[in-house]
Formats: sequence, structure tokens, C-alpha cells
Amino acid sequence: MDDSALALVLGASAAAAVGLWAWRRWHPVSFWYGVGFPLRAVLVYLTWHHVASGCKLTRSRRRWRWTLDAVPLAGAAARSASTVVHKRRVRRVDVERSPRLGLLRPTRLGWRMRLRLHDGQVPADYARAAEGIAHAWRVHSVRVVDVKPGKVTLWATLRDSLTDVRVIPETGELLTVRPGLLENGHDWVIDFRTMPHWLNAGATQSGKSNLANAVIKGLAPQPVALVGFDLKGGVEFTPYAPRLSALATNREESVGLLGDLVGEVAKRMAVCRAYGARNVWTLPEDLRPTPIVVLVDEVAELFLMADKSEKEEIAKTGTALLRLAQLGRAFAVYLIISGQRIGSDLGPGVTALRAQLSGRVCHRVNDPETANMTLGDLDPASLVTARAIPAETPGVCVVAGQDGTWHRARSVYVTEEETEQAAREYAHLAPSWAELTGGGPVPTDLPDLPDLPEAA
Repeated sequence: MDDSALALVLGASAAAAVGLWAWRRWHPVSFWYGVGFPLRAVLVYLTWHHVASGCKLTRSRRRWRWTLDAVPLAGAAARSASTVVHKRRVRRVDVERSPRLGLLRPTRLGWRMRLRLHDGQVPADYARAAEGIAHAWRVHSVRVVDVKPGKVTLWATLRDSLTDVRVIPETGELLTVRPGLLENGHDWVIDFRTMPHWLNAGATQSGKSNLANAVIKGLAPQPVALVGFDLKGGVEFTPYAPRLSALATNREESVGLLGDLVGEVAKRMAVCRAYGARNVWTLPEDLRPTPIVVLVDEVAELFLMADKSEKEEIAKTGTALLRLAQLGRAFAVYLIISGQRIGSDLGPGVTALRAQLSGRVCHRVNDPETANMTLGDLDPASLVTARAIPAETPGVCVVAGQDGTWHRARSVYVTEEETEQAAREYAHLAPSWAELTGGGPVPTDLPDLPDLPEAA
């Protein structure tokens, strides 16, 4: 090859390398789908047997295999390395078989693939091997995301998408907010009409209050009423008072406000019964009441008892919250219950309330009991993940929501100034409490709930 041809080849190679670098730098998504994923798929298929063997996911099966005993040279070499002298063309031997790998499907941050389980295997075997598979494939994480009879789906993620979260909380859809991002790169969306009640647990500086800011900012431009219970004396929600229809800052105010909310639910129930509607969303539009989103900060303060004189007040509070949780969904009353400490030692009211809160958000917590109360009745792996959240990643949490699975997520950082600005800008959308409740008589035929057992 002469010098001109060599220079042409080197120039073309350099131009191709620069082009690939620029493609990956300026349009990484299309580069991943066009170049990165095909190369990764080839690597996964070629190395899967070795990876499965190293992670102890293979099984030995007896199979008939041809031998070389009848071939003069090869047979002699085989006999020299073995004491077996039987000249058989076919012999049963142990063969190591890896799980059957399905078609790899790309995602924005990695890929998904379905595997067929060997006889006797369970999805937990793959959950235990996930870390080893992730190291073998040089990816950030591998998780079991779907389970069907005899099959599991593994989801591989190349990088942690939660290091930098930039989303807008407002969605433009009624009772829907976008507080952050899931680890699979999809938006974390809270739809109150699908998942009406949420439990938000987290220690100080874990991101719990920031999630509340994102929810308030996302709901502020919507025609909904926001009601706050701030048991820190009002320091959390008072700056957002222009957008709140009501705010309680101590237990005495909370008891009265909860009573009003229960009465409002009873009124809406009576209207639905009069029109033969199962919920407020099937009422005529001109009769449909304003949705109410109730935000409770430091729920433990509602249940802490200094002496027996507070016992009756706590019982009223717990019963009212439980009524709202059980009856509120059909009548457009939704709850977000937040707290640093949520444990069974706070009394049976907390345990009963927790059972009605289908949506779960667990930030970094200080004690295992709070994590157990938040996620303990879900996948045990979610509990392990929640306990491993580092203190230097505020906003990172484990979310169990409307799709029936759990995810690592992170709320977008929303400053107090941004939330205050949204509260002032949309203050005209906040109905007054008198306007919201209508000032009419409260029906007395609200269904009775069983009394909560007394705390020890």
C-alpha cells in the first residue's frame, strides 16, 4: 500500500472516529439505539452461558453426545487422556445448560430481556444473582421487573438516571403531578384518581419536604383545593397559605378541620346517592364538587399522647383520618400523609391508616421500623434498597405506586421560593373554606366505622 492510500485509510478512520464521537456526544439516544445497543446485544448473547454459569443459574442435564472413540487419531488421543476404553460412538454425558435467553429489547437507559426458568428455579434466584450479572455486563444495575409463570424479565440499566433530575412538576392534567424521575428514565407521575392516597416517610433532610413542595407546585395551577395540616406550628405550609383553602397548625385545629372534611365527604355522598352516582366523577359536570387534596406533615404529632387527657382527642383524630382514607376516593378527597417516624408504637390508628394508603414513598429513614411500616408489606427487595439510600442523595426514595411494582426514584429539587411564587400566582384558584363546604347542614347518616382498638 502506497503512502497516499495509507493516508486515505487513516484519514477515513479518523473521520469515522470523530463522527461517532460527535454522534454520541450530541445525540446520545439515537447513538445508543443505532450503535451501542447492537454491540451490547451481541456481547450479551455471546457471554450469557459463562455469566449464567458464574452466577450459578445453569443446570446439568444428561444428553446423548457423539464421541471420537471410533476415529483412529482422535480416539487414540482421547483414550490417552482417559481410562475409558469403551468404543462407543454415542454416549450420555452431563451438559451444563444456561437458561434460555429471549429477545433483547432496548430502552433509553439499557435493555430488557425475558428468560425461561429452569425446572426448580424461582425469581428470587435471579434477584440474588442480579448484582453479579450487573458486574459481568458492566452496567449500573440489573433488576427483576416482571414475573410470569416460568419466566422472568431482567432489566439492565447502564447508568444511574437519578444523579441529575430535571422535570417540570406541572402536567396540565387534573389531579396529576410529575414530582420527579424513576430510575428507568421515565417520569414519576402521581395520578390521584388512580392512586388516591399516599404515605410519604423520610428523615430530616431526606427530601420528604421537597416532595411536598413539588406536589404543591404541580397542583397549584389546577382547579383543586389544597388543605394543609402542619403540626410543626405552621412553619412548613404557612408560606404557601395563599393557595391553601384551610390550614391547621396544632392538634386542636386539626380535630376541627378533620371534622369539616368528614362532613364534606358526607355531603358529597348524599349528592351522589340522590343522583344515583357511584362517585363524584359520574355526576353532571355542573354538580361535580371541587377535588380536595389533603397534605399532612408530621403525622406522628397527631397520635402522640403526653397524658390520658389527650386520649379522646387522639381517638377522634385517628377515626376522622381513617374515614377520609376509606371514603375519600369516591368523593374526590385525597391524602398525602408525611412523617419522619411512622411506627406501630404510635398506636393502632396509625396501623389502620397505613393499610388504606396504597401509594408508598420511602426516603432515607433513621429506623428500620419506619421502613417496615412503609414498604414491609411489599417486595422485601424494596426494603433493602430503601435502607441503602445514602445521606448525600436527598430526594432519592423507593416508590410503590399504581403500576404494582416498586422503583427507585428522585424528586426534582423545588425551592421554597419557587413554591411560594406558585402559591401567590395561583392564589385566585384557591376556594375559600366556606365556599368549599357550602355552609350547609352536615348529613348525619354517614356509615359507622368500627372503633379503633385502644392503645396499650
